[in-house]
Amino acid sequence: MKLISWNVNGIRAALGKGFGDFFESQDADILCIQETKAREEQVNMEWMQGYHAYWNSAEKPGYSGTAVFSKKKPVDVTFGIGIAEHDTEGRVITLKFNDFFLVTVYTPNSQNELKRLPYRRGWDKDFLSYLQSLEKTLPVIFCGDLNVAHEEIDLARPEANHNSPGFSDEERAGFSALIAAGFIDTFRAFETAGEHYSWWSYRAGARARNVGWRLDYWCVSQSLRQRLESSYIMPDVMGSDHCPVVMEIA
Repeated sequence: MKLISWNVNGIRAALGKGFGDFFESQDADILCIQETKAREEQVNMEWMQGYHAYWNSAEKPGYSGTAVFSKKKPVDVTFGIGIAEHDTEGRVITLKFNDFFLVTVYTPNSQNELKRLPYRRGWDKDFLSYLQSLEKTLPVIFCGDLNVAHEEIDLARPEANHNSPGFSDEERAGFSALIAAGFIDTFRAFETAGEHYSWWSYRAGARARNVGWRLDYWCVSQSLRQRLESSYIMPDVMGSDHCPVVMEIA
């Protein structure tokens, strides 16, 4: 199975930048997108043929949002994590298949000066609890823009960013808790070197100079480790300030 995750930073904008052609060329079994910034009825869906589509949009227009496109119809689909304060921004979709849960997530940003960090810390704790509740039934695969660079190797300039949103000690600890709970960062299961990023600022030619951050992930339960075939980043794919990340699993 080929699974792709991409923060498209606005699906309507991405469609104008070749997203439909990318979707067709990849022939993915499952495609998860984050930051849709639209409701399904606002999007021309002609490019999406042969897939079951599931959307979770924020109550606030033009903000946040997630979607999943799957060739195989899931057994069940749920939206959010069952906690009211978290479930108004369209950040989580869960698909249940016969042998695993698939979760896509757009994790809240802590914002400038870490203004939303207290909320983010609560989110991280509640999201992990949600994943663990699913794991009691079936193994879990989750993906998305987790809005954190876990280790110094995961961003180009760690020294300058220790108090920046996405690299605070608290956010990094939140991701470490996922790893401690047994989930595998699949990219790091295959690649241990630095200079691999999935997001670049639009400023100062950061992408051309590869001054980036690895914020986008595929993670799996330990019981799925033997099924992992590859996990990689597609930095040459344009259309957003993020690029797609891919996992292949038997």
